[in-house]
Amino acid sequence: MNLSAGNARYRAMIGTGGIGSGIFFGLDGDHTLGREESRSGHLLDRRDYCKLHIVAHYVRRLLGASFPVIAAGMVGADAAGEALLGEMADAGLDLRYVGKAEGRRTLLSVCLIYPDGAGCNVTENDSACAQVDGDWIARAGPEFERFAGAGIAVALPEVPLGARRALLALGTAHRFLRVASFTTSEIRELGGRLPDSDLLALNLDEAAALAELAGIAGLGEEEGRPDRVVEAALAITKGPAMVTVTAGAQGSWSWDGADLRHLPALPVRVASTAGAGDAHLAGAIAGLAAGLPLAEAHQLGALAGAVAVTSPHTINDELDRDSLRECAEAARASLADRVWALLAPDQGEPH
Repeated sequence: MNLSAGNARYRAMIGTGGIGSGIFFGLDGDHTLGREESRSGHLLDRRDYCKLHIVAHYVRRLLGASFPVIAAGMVGADAAGEALLGEMADAGLDLRYVGKAEGRRTLLSVCLIYPDGAGCNVTENDSACAQVDGDWIARAGPEFERFAGAGIAVALPEVPLGARRALLALGTAHRFLRVASFTTSEIRELGGRLPDSDLLALNLDEAAALAELAGIAGLGEEEGRPDRVVEAALAITKGPAMVTVTAGAQGSWSWDGADLRHLPALPVRVASTAGAGDAHLAGAIAGLAAGLPLAEAHQLGALAGAVAVTSPHTINDELDRDSLRECAEAARASLADRVWALLAPDQGEPH
């Protein structure tokens, strides 16, 4: 038994979200950048990618060539878009529903990194990704019919909410497992009334936005503890049967509708935390696709996040089933037998 489509509960993933690249800028000084402040810094030698690309890449790497990963989105008709399409094609992603928007640039993100490793992102809101709408998503309708009852629909930020609602609606109509995430600003704008999904993926800041909506105003010292934030966020997420929350060095949580579980961060050499939450989600999706319950898929997600941060880039080209197994062994991770079985080498594969 291993992590492959041959053992999968689901047979394909169809996703929408951001496709683009970015730059990392290292700031001098740890204090938070002021509204009118000028600050020196330097460009960092790191490759940055956007959400759909990251999640789709890792799901494909973990589940293999027989598990179609179908992307629906837009890039610009420019050199950046061509380069990204080439990388995604090399990774084996199905790009038939990725278009080129004339007159729009491929999505660009700027990540500001403080010396202590914390950081923030600024992302274009008028890029090619802004052209993705419900009509574009509808083009993938035949794929939903093809995998009815056996697919995973993944709706990620960096494309408009309307497009993500359309993809989730197709997932509902065709009995897909529906996975969604939302930015902090979207959660606040929606007042916590998020589109229906089966798995809601959050980071701690997004969970805090939900916690504030649940009545924890200001998040004082006690209420601001990560576990309290997660519990408060769950109080307002009435719809999803499953929730995951990532919190960097403070670990991650999963909720399966009955039990809340916490996993500490695994001890690894951290090169960059950018993209770790997306890797965590991809690992969890791969685990669910392989038939694991959420508590065990969460273990796979934690491993994927741990391996991801050992690279300075937001896609770690070394992340695969072997690297997850090696990380688990080195960290002496406590994993369920079924997770170890999924990570076991194929018969005849060298150890």
